[in-house]
Amino acid sequence: MRGFLVRLVITALGLWVADLLLGGIAFTGTGALIVSALLLGVVNAVIRPILIILTLPLTVLTLGFFILIVNGISLALVAWLVPGFQITGLLSATIGAIIVSVVSWAASAFVGGSGRLERMRRVEATGRRIDG
Repeated sequence: MRGFLVRLVITALGLWVADLLLGGIAFTGTGALIVSALLLGVVNAVIRPILIILTLPLTVLTLGFFILIVNGISLALVAWLVPGFQITGLLSATIGAIIVSVVSWAASAFVGGSGRLERMRRVEATGRRIDG
């Protein structure tokens, strides 16, 4: 449960950063942000795989770049479902999805599978661990 809550906060953080950086994404409040993060997780788990399978020929034709559009469509779907979350167009949704992905990836680097924050450790060339 703790891991789920940490991932929810990380996704909400990514959405908040996208809101700050893009003029085409807006939230009316913290509640809309949290509900959007929760629903984005559900959409990514259920609907996004179906979209990826349906658009597989186009994804292969574009050498994988169409997945960025699929991610934008997923984010736009969440904005359409959640009152208080607005996206102005597909370009804003696609760039916002990229921002959410990058922020989530960077934040997840510090979180273990159980949801605990983990310290980064330096390793010398000899293979000996140095705690720092």
